[in-house]
Amino acid sequence: MPVLLLVLFLVSLLPILLAWVGAILRVRQFGHLDNHHPRAQQARLTGLGARVNAAQANAWESLAVFAAVCIIAVGAGTDPARLDAAAWLFLACRLVHPVVYAANLAWWRSGVYGLGMAACLYIVWQAFITGPGG
Repeated sequence: MPVLLLVLFLVSLLPILLAWVGAILRVRQFGHLDNHHPRAQQARLTGLGARVNAAQANAWESLAVFAAVCIIAVGAGTDPARLDAAAWLFLACRLVHPVVYAANLAWWRSGVYGLGMAACLYIVWQAFITGPGG
């Protein structure tokens, strides 16, 4: 399996993992998990719980971007080996992002996010220059 697709799979698990962490934090803050109105309960989170909830939302958004990038790269017929380093970098950024988000390190969070998006742009660039007509 190409590293690009392995990373796509691993990145797709991250929002789910963050949802579980968020559920634990909701129980910690409110004493129970409101499974009838989970979004309303999430909206009332403060502090660490609110930051983890926001990190989960960002993980879903980044997953959509990375999935699109993967489709572009595969569709262009880009040599997957040329994308390995960028894919691993994206994964590393996505793993660090919720940690710095939870720690309330805003500038680090933005930097890590930007580096991950730069990895996506690199993959698209490789698809552009190596794909048909590139």
